[in-house]
Amino acid sequence: MSADRLVLRVIMLGLRGFPDVQGGVEAHAEHLCPYLRELGCDVEVIVRSSYMPRERGDEWHGVRYLRLWSPKASGLETIVHSFLGVLVAAWQRPDVLHIQAIGPALMVPIARLLGLHVVVTHHGPDYEREKWGRLARMALHAGEAWGMRFSDGRIVISQTIRKLVRDKYGLNSDLIPNGITLPEVPRSTSVLQKFGLAPGRYVLMVGRLVPEKRHTELIQAFADARLDGWKLVLVGTSEHPDAYAAAVAARAQATDGVVMAGFQCGLALRELYAHAGIFVLPSSHEGLPIALMEALSFGLPVVASDIPAHLEIGLDDTHYFHLGDVSALADRLASFAHRPWPPELREKTRSWLAEREDWRSVAERTLGCYRRAIEPRRGGSHVLPPTAPSRAA
Repeated sequence: MSADRLVLRVIMLGLRGFPDVQGGVEAHAEHLCPYLRELGCDVEVIVRSSYMPRERGDEWHGVRYLRLWSPKASGLETIVHSFLGVLVAAWQRPDVLHIQAIGPALMVPIARLLGLHVVVTHHGPDYEREKWGRLARMALHAGEAWGMRFSDGRIVISQTIRKLVRDKYGLNSDLIPNGITLPEVPRSTSVLQKFGLAPGRYVLMVGRLVPEKRHTELIQAFADARLDGWKLVLVGTSEHPDAYAAAVAARAQATDGVVMAGFQCGLALRELYAHAGIFVLPSSHEGLPIALMEALSFGLPVVASDIPAHLEIGLDDTHYFHLGDVSALADRLASFAHRPWPPELREKTRSWLAEREDWRSVAERTLGCYRRAIEPRRGGSHVLPPTAPSRAA
């Protein structure tokens, strides 16, 4: 960073931590923050101490951690941590407080009253998640409304969310979708050996054990499809063990060929993606699903429910099934299992995906949103790192 340019100080709030912490928002920040650092931002992320123990260090790729306590109760964890995080940010006085997701955005009015410049990323209408009760849904609706109305900058990750913000609040937003990085495809199979899997002969799903992911429907569809010699691998855990997680575990144990692989990351997760025969995401709610995009980045044939977030990706109709239709899902599984994708089709899928926006471009456009959030209130006197021209969304 040259001496004639000031560093933009950013504090990010609204996630558990990263790397290798389960969650879509966590994966988003894990990809985004190092690129913001490369662009000249001094990035500090307020993380939850229970997910980021001290032995993991105080920074990663130049991005610093600020650990704060939060209760482990699912209904209190986000709101308490976000409130404490806003107080810490008010003390630290960053140029921008970037709040991730509408739950933490409930604190935007407090942050603004404390004189902070606030940017909010809307990852999806979380009040539609099946796990929340009435009070939690009310809080999430309020978080969305306050986050969109009172922030200095609004980012949305999909056209569906952009339309929601425009229709509900009459507000424009910056559409900056999740980026794409084509991974190196590993040839190793150590994790497959651990779970007794054969390359190309298993169905993969990656996602937290929460009701809107519809694991039990997938297990039933897998059983109905009767895929001889195939297994179903469920990757993911529940941060707060509950009745749904117990029901998934019980259904998996009672169904032949279902493997509960738990949380996986790093090389193990890449191996599971690389050697899968089919990837499935039967969710009833998503923002812009990073797991589905990761599966496509490995060239996998994917099957997904026909919710707007999935349809926006633009796959052929043969990849979709009607949400909740277990019979249709079973038919899709059987169809793809009986027509394995050759290497050239997998490479074609990777090439198609590579045409989308990469994470560096996402970081450049996010920095542009920071600039616009700050300049009106500072009269343009704060010199920020330049941004590249925006790519059409």
